[in-house]
Amino acid sequence: MSARILLIDDDTRLTGMVGDYLRQAGYVIESAPSLKAGRERLEPREHGFDGVILDLMLPDGNGLDLCRELRGQPRTRQLPVLMLTARGEPMDRVVGLELGADDYLPKPFEPRELLARLRAILRRSGSVGQPSDDPDVKRFGRLEIDLGARVARLDSRECDLTSYQFQMLAVLAEHPGRVLSRDQIMDALKGHVLEAFDRSIDVHISRIRAAIEDDPKNPRRILTVRGAGYVFAKKQDGDEA
Repeated sequence: MSARILLIDDDTRLTGMVGDYLRQAGYVIESAPSLKAGRERLEPREHGFDGVILDLMLPDGNGLDLCRELRGQPRTRQLPVLMLTARGEPMDRVVGLELGADDYLPKPFEPRELLARLRAILRRSGSVGQPSDDPDVKRFGRLEIDLGARVARLDSRECDLTSYQFQMLAVLAEHPGRVLSRDQIMDALKGHVLEAFDRSIDVHISRIRAAIEDDPKNPRRILTVRGAGYVFAKKQDGDEA
């Protein structure tokens, strides 16, 4: 799945050039010409952006203010931010990085350098670093299951799961929309190192829910089918597939 990037800058010429260049590199680019427009795009819980390119000087305020807001909200705290500025003063760079920007690029810049820096911050953050599909990474709305790295991330933040709990989540996610009985789950996990409380699938499920659900008492990702087992929801966070 291609990384989705929000470009917040009022320079229409620059956004057109940068947008076209990044799209050719495989990214999905959406733009906003002001802080207000950027906030509106990022406001929904399921905004779906993997990173933000944020100009420092905007017609309705300073990009540093938005950077501070993003770092102050749990759902956007880990969202990668690459800041741009036409001034390029050292103090701007220092303040931007202290407020949580992942990188800083002064204008004018080469599109190739922007692309390299964007790829680097996405890779460091654990977001979708490459625009091409990665068969080891499964995405379900805001939840990402990285089979290669053996980690799950919600809103780009790593979930607190043991190795065995991650493997159980992976088994369920391999069969979205299909009800798996407790015996089927245990059979799929044979050969993996067992933990002290492995006698109870339900205990594991409750701990997985605590890590990946917005409200573990009212789960939307791992559902219980009474008398049958558990099912990993095929559609999440407004997904259509």
